[in-house]
Amino acid sequence: MNTGFDYFDTLKTSSLKLLSPLAGDEFAKYVGERGNTINQRDFAKQLRSNQTDAENHLWRALRAHRLTGAKFKRQQPLGNYIVDFISFSTRIIIEADGGQHNESPRDAIRDTWLKAQGFTVLRFWNNEIFSNTEGVLETILNTINKQTKK
Repeated sequence: MNTGFDYFDTLKTSSLKLLSPLAGDEFAKYVGERGNTINQRDFAKQLRSNQTDAENHLWRALRAHRLTGAKFKRQQPLGNYIVDFISFSTRIIIEADGGQHNESPRDAIRDTWLKAQGFTVLRFWNNEIFSNTEGVLETILNTINKQTKK
């Protein structure tokens, strides 16, 4: 079921803003227009329960070690970001992107930071996940194989 939920849209429509973690805070905080805060972990839980159709479709293939035994987590906080899917053992991040990500400078900054942390970032358009699922999974599988050979 596509709820149309996207965390960038949520940040825009609900006036939530990401703040840097305070000294001693474990997670970054999101602050709403009324001044209430949602910690990043709770926000990630919200995202997990409101995944897009494309994220759900991809998650069915990734969950429970189904792809060569690699363990993936979904909507995982990492630094100041929440990534769609991540495998810590293979250092792979997978992002399912809708139209709002088209040539997004925010995504370029995010990808640069994630790559600097040693991750390989794979981005797939939502329509590609549906229309070419086999090709998407093959790309992920090839990347996993390259990462495990290192």
